[in-house]
Amino acid sequence: MADSLILELADFEHDVFTGIYSEETGRPQPLRFTVQVRFRCPPERFVPETPLSASKNYMDLKFACSEALGDTHYQLIEAVADHVCETLFLQDERVEAVTVKIVKLALSEADEKIGITLHRDRR
Repeated sequence: MADSLILELADFEHDVFTGIYSEETGRPQPLRFTVQVRFRCPPERFVPETPLSASKNYMDLKFACSEALGDTHYQLIEAVADHVCETLFLQDERVEAVTVKIVKLALSEADEKIGITLHRDRR
């Protein structure tokens, strides 16, 4: 089995246009993202002098969960997660798999976490 590197963005909150009910449409709602990216690990070892090009910029994960979503209205948060996965696959051919967990913060009444987790392998 080949080595791999897992990059992670955890508990990132961003407002996204999503929802199917009338009270949800027309305005963004807060979502909490946790994203894991399995990345093909090119060097035999990471040493102090290893350049960033041997890995992936963590800010790419944040971008996929924010600016890359644009002002599009997504009826389902599953579609939001799918867009995040596709963005990360398109950014870098070394991305092997992406897992996106989304929690809809506006639905929480007693601090519970309501949402989805989507995992995609590169096809």
